[in-house]
Amino acid sequence: MKKRKYDIVIIGGSIGGTLAALSCAKMGKRVVLTEETKWIGGQFTNQAVPADEHRWVEEFGCTATYRQFRDAVRDYYKNHPYIKEGIKSKKNLNPGEGWVSRICHEPRVSLKILEDMLLPYINKGSITILTETKAIYSKKVEDDIKSITVKSLPTNELIELIGKYYLDATDTGELLPLTSTEYITGAESKDEFNEPHALDTANCEDMQPTTWVAALEYIENEDHTIEKPEMYDFFRNYQMNYDDDVILSWYAPDPDERKKRLYGMFDWITTKDGQQIPPLFTYRRIINKNYFKEEFKLNDVTLLNWPMNDYYLGNIFDNENSEYHKYMAKQQTLSLVYWLQTEADRPDGGKGFKGLKLRGDVLGTEDGLAMAPYIRESRRIKAKFTVVEQDINADIQKTLPHFWDTVGIGCYHIDIHMTTVSNSYFYHTSWPFEIPLGSMIPIKTKNLIASCKNLGTTHLTNGCYRLHPVEWNIGEVAGYLASYCINHNITPAKLYEDKYLVEEFQQLLIKNGIELHWPEDKVHAI
Repeated sequence: MKKRKYDIVIIGGSIGGTLAALSCAKMGKRVVLTEETKWIGGQFTNQAVPADEHRWVEEFGCTATYRQFRDAVRDYYKNHPYIKEGIKSKKNLNPGEGWVSRICHEPRVSLKILEDMLLPYINKGSITILTETKAIYSKKVEDDIKSITVKSLPTNELIELIGKYYLDATDTGELLPLTSTEYITGAESKDEFNEPHALDTANCEDMQPTTWVAALEYIENEDHTIEKPEMYDFFRNYQMNYDDDVILSWYAPDPDERKKRLYGMFDWITTKDGQQIPPLFTYRRIINKNYFKEEFKLNDVTLLNWPMNDYYLGNIFDNENSEYHKYMAKQQTLSLVYWLQTEADRPDGGKGFKGLKLRGDVLGTEDGLAMAPYIRESRRIKAKFTVVEQDINADIQKTLPHFWDTVGIGCYHIDIHMTTVSNSYFYHTSWPFEIPLGSMIPIKTKNLIASCKNLGTTHLTNGCYRLHPVEWNIGEVAGYLASYCINHNITPAKLYEDKYLVEEFQQLLIKNGIELHWPEDKVHAI
């Protein structure tokens, strides 16, 4: 078995992992980044999820590199050879004009930009990327990880990766059980952290649903109906627990209003009683054909990450039936596609939109589905500090919250989709928040750093710490933290105990374009 030595080993090519590699390289470290799929970039790329961002992102509230990424996305489209002249001058261009995000765009564009950000350091030899590679084994002496063995999925070749620090940047916290690092899953009880909206009894299996995203193009007057999925009849008849509707319908739960909501396909519709029916096709649209010259012959393309394909019937990790639930999550999405093509009610009274076409090429796959499922909730480290509901819930916390050890910021509602056991959902106003350094440091393992959505949050607070810009910030800081600790011959836990060193580390982050606080006079609870 081959052995390779690096300063820092990063397992997981998520957004967090990618940015951790970048910041490590900027600090002069040699790093290896592994990723199970063919694409680095996580939510942006192999999971095919457009960025969920806060309302102030055009002015402030993200790291400098995240702003660089956003600018690069817009520049790609403004410099496209077939873009219309009038689109080039749009200041805050939203390429797909989807209404979930201010920068809806194609996953391959994200991939290119992220790879370009890493390329100077790859060419220098500072960053090595191993795609289609899975961590399978670890060596650990007491609380020190000594190595991680990975396997090439195409060849089964084993490589032992040896480093000073190990960053878990997987979307499901894969290194935590592998290295016997203490972690939690699912929903905590009220007794654990006194969170008002926690369950009365903890349930480690009660997690947010996963979603297997698909890419869909619409071509009018054509028929691209897929073969009937194996589990179509099951999902076609599966009744939701909140009402008498089935999963495959135009109705879905609305956590904000605590009732069901009606959706449509292409256009906003106002009913006679004034109800607004939002169109789901444009919700996560990543290509808007009207932005391009007619000779380019583009059609609109959207990403199918809708309430109807949230898979809440089981979990895809820490579950003896994980592979079955992955299969079922795929089947639910394919069943939704088939239903849209054949049975969905149209405004004209007809049934089905046969012009919907799966676009696997957009996602780098043959089946039209993303390379990996969208993970909302990960394993989470038992951390030096855990962010709880009381820290950010705007009904409890009456002023903008602060952490003395802040290493970044984020903003989103507390957003819990239909969970896998209790089938509960929750949506609540929260404050723009800070990311505490203590939430990234395990209580025991000395040289592992949480670098994705696996940091010290609860089931509830994970609901807003899981977004793209937040994960970006976490990963970027993790790289700086590991590098700083190597340079100062100190562990993250020892650093955390010394307020002077924490302040020095915070100055390093500020110098590298990471915002640590929100401007109090410009933000409010959302």
